[in-house]
Amino acid sequence: MSTAEYAVGTIAAVAFAGLMLKVLTSDAVYKALNDIIARALS
Repeated sequence: MSTAEYAVGTIAAVAFAGLMLKVLTSDAVYKALNDIIARALS
């Protein structure tokens, strides 16, 4: 049973990582981070 739980946990972690990658590489997040950095440097 613990092997099946480990597999489900691993799949969930990979799915979460994929979702975070998609969010962090979106244009809106890129623009927001770019604006924050530009404000910090000016």
